[in-house]
Amino acid sequence: MSKSVRRISMILVVILFGTLLLAGCNSEKTPAEDTTDGNIEDDSSKVTTDDSKSKDPDEQVELDIFQFKVEIAQQLEEATKAYEEENQNVKISLETVGGGDDYGAALRAKFASGSEPVIFNVGGPQDVEDWMHKLEDLSDEPWVDLALPGVTDGVVSNGGIYGMPYNMEGYGFIYNKRIFEAADIDASNINDFDSLEKAVKALDQKIKSGDLKDAFPQLEAVFELPAKENWVTGLHTSNVFLGQEFKNSIDAYKSTTVEFKYGDQFKQIMDLQADYSSSSEKREQLTSVDYATQVDQGLAIERVAMIQQGNWIYPAVENIAPEVAENLGILPIPVQGAKEDCIPVGVPMYWAINKDKDDAVKDAAKDFINWLYTSDTGKDFVVNKFHFIPPLSGYEDVRPEDALGAAVLEYSEAGKVIPWVFMGYPTGWGENVLGVNIQMYLAGEASWEDVLNTCIQEWEESRQSEK
Repeated sequence: MSKSVRRISMILVVILFGTLLLAGCNSEKTPAEDTTDGNIEDDSSKVTTDDSKSKDPDEQVELDIFQFKVEIAQQLEEATKAYEEENQNVKISLETVGGGDDYGAALRAKFASGSEPVIFNVGGPQDVEDWMHKLEDLSDEPWVDLALPGVTDGVVSNGGIYGMPYNMEGYGFIYNKRIFEAADIDASNINDFDSLEKAVKALDQKIKSGDLKDAFPQLEAVFELPAKENWVTGLHTSNVFLGQEFKNSIDAYKSTTVEFKYGDQFKQIMDLQADYSSSSEKREQLTSVDYATQVDQGLAIERVAMIQQGNWIYPAVENIAPEVAENLGILPIPVQGAKEDCIPVGVPMYWAINKDKDDAVKDAAKDFINWLYTSDTGKDFVVNKFHFIPPLSGYEDVRPEDALGAAVLEYSEAGKVIPWVFMGYPTGWGENVLGVNIQMYLAGEASWEDVLNTCIQEWEESRQSEK
């Protein structure tokens, strides 16, 4: 692809993210929701680390980072070392908690212990409210002028910006193209629930008959559903349906109730994954299936053909089986009777800085995250090692080219996206209420009706207690 074509393509992505990210697929943003001016001029040449702040270049500074994204832990560690080489007075320690662990709970425990990190992560409007007493206002930071339209809306409060967006991510059903081709299933024809269900049943029959055994000796099921991971079911799966009930995370955050307008369709998708998983005969075993079993010991080794995850899994799969990673694609999670050919695209988390730290420490923390996303070295990490879709302009000539990043861009360029709203859920509701109740449903301990009724009541009670 020529440089000019790549530049035009990336600009189209910027425009599409700005117009579609929060409003959703094929819907319009109202003037009240438009909090940006839509200016996508490449100002990266104007961004430099902030040398106007008074600081002693020889003063030794220690930065501790507490972050959630396990998929980039090793690569981020390498990035911190690269920064240290350029800034000899800064020493960075990195701790990663995520994947199968509850980052939010771990972060609260970290602060309660008195070991407060300098840089940590917040998720959106509910987290901003919960952590406001610790958040530094980043409104004056150089990267802010480069933020794509809409990407900071979830961390804006009283005119301040309290987080830097990690990246743009999209998710759906990640599938193995080689397995689909071997089963004679054309994935391009899967664009609604009926076609998805038909493909799943056909693939299941091929697996059980042994037709694919020679080519894929470890293949045993269509899906792997990690119901142990409440963030997968209670946040990501639910978002597919609630992302068509609420306009954006701010709308969810302000809502005193949840209707589960597409609750029946939600059940369809949960049942489809459970009934065609490796634990289909004993669905209660799904509550013991974790992230590593699903990704590292499932999709990556071709034990299963398809999983619900996002483009963030690419580095992990590539590390295990590069040839598998290169042949992954993304299918929508269809909502029957609503939007069936879209994928959720949004900002997963934000970098936040502890406002109670010394000025020299905060200045170094701000300089690091600015360096990571705006320097040439940092950009190389962000795109080529983290496999991120950047949340800033200035990357027009550094286009993500991994299979899953490219797939997310393809959906975005086609306008087939719905918003991420789960960061607007009441604190803990997605994982500790909805995720736990889904586990009970899969274990046969609650009906689906019970799940929805309990979660509606808990949402309303949580909102009332917040007032």
